[in-house]
Amino acid sequence: MRTERNGLGGVFVVAEVRRSGIHSCTLELVSKARELADARGREVTAIVLRSPSEEPVEPLFRHGADRILLVEDERLGSLNAEVHSRIVAHLIGKGDAEIVLAPATTTGRTLLPAVAALIHTGLTADCTGLEIDAETGLLLQTRPAIGGNVIATIKTPDHLPQMATVRPKTFPVAPPQDRLGRVERPLLDESLFCTSVVCLGEESVEGEEVDIQGLDVIVSGGKGLKRPEGFRLLQELADLLEGAVGASRPTVEAKWISYPHQVGLSGKVVAPRIYLAAGISGAVQHLAGMQTAETIIAVNKDPEAPLFRVADVALCGDLYEILPRLIDAIRREKEERHD
Repeated sequence: MRTERNGLGGVFVVAEVRRSGIHSCTLELVSKARELADARGREVTAIVLRSPSEEPVEPLFRHGADRILLVEDERLGSLNAEVHSRIVAHLIGKGDAEIVLAPATTTGRTLLPAVAALIHTGLTADCTGLEIDAETGLLLQTRPAIGGNVIATIKTPDHLPQMATVRPKTFPVAPPQDRLGRVERPLLDESLFCTSVVCLGEESVEGEEVDIQGLDVIVSGGKGLKRPEGFRLLQELADLLEGAVGASRPTVEAKWISYPHQVGLSGKVVAPRIYLAAGISGAVQHLAGMQTAETIIAVNKDPEAPLFRVADVALCGDLYEILPRLIDAIRREKEERHD
């Protein structure tokens, strides 16, 4: 039996808040939420939980939000899934949300399952497509399944809200419009902040400052590099392309590079314009983390490498011969442009 709620609150987006402020993946979701809300005749509400900040939230209005629920408290400076999920569940319940979206980042993947459990609804993770069913008005949630070998379309017909996390770079950021909205600062009961978790401190992980999910170019390396020093070559190429370095799980487990660079089901799910994989064979777990890239370039000595089957450009050969030549060609082209 479908849960009796009218869904008048429309589409809610849980903002991704980082040290640098509201992340661009939130603007992507607000833009998509605007499209979904228009199809249902609903409003778009953005939930922003953060410590007190001077950073403006008005850009969310320009990209599609009608309302911003802004909760600022020193206790929200660090992610506490117990507190954050309880507050989000309270706000979407009070707002009678029909659809709730969040980025499929580490934060979103941690927070949204807890929220779904609290309000007894379903959650579709790592979506690559969202549409409104013209006949039923339900949210059609598209995601890769079975290691990326199947594309599934999922509905949540019996419970509201319909909840999904969405891979960054899945949807474009809509051009900013000259539009206004309302900022509301809801008063929260102190019980929502009660927690058995105590944050003793924060420690930055080496490489954590690199947001591989937010860039258009990723150059990834696998065990085919043969040695950790091989990542220096990839970094040189990534710098030329104004991108970041990614990695396969085996190289991270071998401690050749830190975990924040890992691409795959157990790492980051990315969707850049260009994904260059050097020395990566292409296990299904890795494919599921990057196969939605616009252009995939694979460099591998093995002509039977599974990654070649999904690559737009397949270069079969020694990466230590191919990549230096590619670096030289890109550098020459850049110098010619400057001349």
